[in-house]
Amino acid sequence: MVDAPALHWQFSRFEALSLHDLYDSLQLRCRVFILEQGPYLDPDGWDRHSAHLLGRASAEPGAAMLAYLRIVDPGVRYAEPSIGRVITAPEVRGSGLGRRLMLEGIWRCRQTWPGQGSRISAQAHLTPFYASLGFVAQGAVYLEDNIPHQEMLLPAELSHGA
Repeated sequence: MVDAPALHWQFSRFEALSLHDLYDSLQLRCRVFILEQGPYLDPDGWDRHSAHLLGRASAEPGAAMLAYLRIVDPGVRYAEPSIGRVITAPEVRGSGLGRRLMLEGIWRCRQTWPGQGSRISAQAHLTPFYASLGFVAQGAVYLEDNIPHQEMLLPAELSHGA
């Protein structure tokens, strides 16, 4: 396992993202979600109703984006805030950065929407990873963008200790 690089975190509403932040986020999402997993419409309209967590190699302008997730506002997709588009750059996979990214995202949810749980639509093969963070499967597996997914909930009482 490769050591996870240190990251500079930025947590911003859509309106506060710079053009460079938006471009770099979409480029990383495209590298993985489109080129690796097959075609689908990534800009789904929810980005505008979300907070975005960007993990860069440093705070320097133009530093490589290595991790990203978005948190869709409560009431837009689900009643709870919804963590999604969770991604790490291919070159840092296996370093533990995905777990750090999710823990940071859960913490940001707690700070932004205290007392609420968090819901995700997880790729089915990743349910053990999300379960290790306290998420609990809800309902049956379903297809989303031709990939099996599982809805999962991190109850509010568990989101405090993640």
